[in-house]
Amino acid sequence: MAVLRKFLVLLALAAGLAGCERSAAPSFKAIDITGAEYAQGFDLPDADGKRRTLADFAGKVTLVFFGYAQCPDVCPTTLLEIAEVRKALGADGARVQGVFITVDPERDTPEVLKAYVDNFGAGFVALRGSMEETQAVAKAFKVYYAKVPGQTAGSYTMDHTAGSYVFDANGKVRLFTRYGTGAEALKHDLQILLAEPPPKV
Repeated sequence: MAVLRKFLVLLALAAGLAGCERSAAPSFKAIDITGAEYAQGFDLPDADGKRRTLADFAGKVTLVFFGYAQCPDVCPTTLLEIAEVRKALGADGARVQGVFITVDPERDTPEVLKAYVDNFGAGFVALRGSMEETQAVAKAFKVYYAKVPGQTAGSYTMDHTAGSYVFDANGKVRLFTRYGTGAEALKHDLQILLAEPPPKV
C-alpha cells in the first residue's frame, strides 16, 4: 500500500508540473507558429545595396512585412502601427526591428524604398531583391503576391499577403500577425517576446 501511495503522489506531482508548464506557455494574440519549418530567414539587399539577413538583427524582435511603396492602405497602415508600438514600448522599442520587403521591385527602386520607409520614422529597413530573389523569398515565407492590371495602360497594383512575421531575439520565427489585429494586440505580443531570455551566445 505504501508503494501504491508513493506512486499516486508522484503521479499527482507530475500532473501538477505538466499543468504548470501548460499555464506558463505564452498567450499570444497573433497566430503562434513557433517551430514552423517555413519563414526561416532572408538574404536580400537593402536600399544601400548591403545584403541583409536575420543575423543582422540578433538580439532584437524583428517584424517582417511584404508589401510595396504604392500600396494604398494595408502597407502604410501596417508600418504606422509598428512605428506606434515601438514608441509605446518606450526604451524597449529600440529592440524592435521592422523589415519591409518589397514585392514590386520593378517600381520600388532603392531610392523610392528608402524615402518610403523613412516616412514612418527610424527603425525600418527596406529590402529589394531581383525578380527571382523576390519570388524565392516569398515562397520561403509562404507569401502570396500578384500583379493586378490597372485601369490605364501599363498601370497596376499588387495583391499580396497582408500580415507580418515576428521573429524573437534568437532569430526564430514565432508569430504571424494578421492585418487589422491592432496596435494593442501587437504591443502585448512584443512585450512577451521582449521579456524572454536574451540570445544564447
